[in-house]
Amino acid sequence: MTPSDALIALRANAPLVHCITNYVAMNIAANTLLAAGASPAMIHAEEEVVDFTPLAGALTINIGTLSASWVRGMLLAAKTAIASDVPWVFDPVAHFTTPYRSRVAQELLSLRPTILRGNASEILALAGEAGTGKGADSGDRVEDAHAAAQTLAQTYGAVVAVTGPIDFLTDGVRTAQLSGGSDLMPKVTALGCALTALMGGYVAVAPAFDAALASLAHFKVAGSRAAIGAAGPGSFQVRFLDALTAVQPADLQQAILP
Repeated sequence: MTPSDALIALRANAPLVHCITNYVAMNIAANTLLAAGASPAMIHAEEEVVDFTPLAGALTINIGTLSASWVRGMLLAAKTAIASDVPWVFDPVAHFTTPYRSRVAQELLSLRPTILRGNASEILALAGEAGTGKGADSGDRVEDAHAAAQTLAQTYGAVVAVTGPIDFLTDGVRTAQLSGGSDLMPKVTALGCALTALMGGYVAVAPAFDAALASLAHFKVAGSRAAIGAAGPGSFQVRFLDALTAVQPADLQQAILP
């Protein structure tokens, strides 16, 4: 499925995306899905995820703000998604910063997500390599994580996206790179988390590699357009949501490098 076809399918189906994400990201992630054409549900309680997850087109899990009850909900939701053939996306935010966070990330990774998205430092650390990340911010170049991404894809059967100035995508065999976006994007909190949510929307309607490629392209094109005329991060955020809606299927190819 081409990126254009994936965006057409996203808007035609408006899939329900079950998002377990962090406190900081909830608003922007939900608004991103709505602006792109999907439908968000921000549900994390362990008491209801088993009942809710099978109703969704996809599940996304982001470990930005952890607590014991949320972790139980994440694990139950991921296991339920697997049992229900619901694709799921994993965002291992700053998993290398504390032993607890690292254990949670490894447990979720062992459940073999459909798509794994992270910055270069997060992907390097998941593959057992040393990185220079600082909290949720990457200190490593995307190109330095290419091999680690391919290793993770082959080991866990996931499509792996490493995001940064030039995004890198692989399923262990195929690869793609994307350019675009804006330097203002890292200055708006939780836009990376919102991208993970958008991947959930796309993977509900398209095969995993195609879904990840389309969502990365959608973000890159919208980011480039939103930066035009933006005075800073505040006005950029508003323009970005508008740009997500304005992007047309034929536009997505602009971001994909030959």
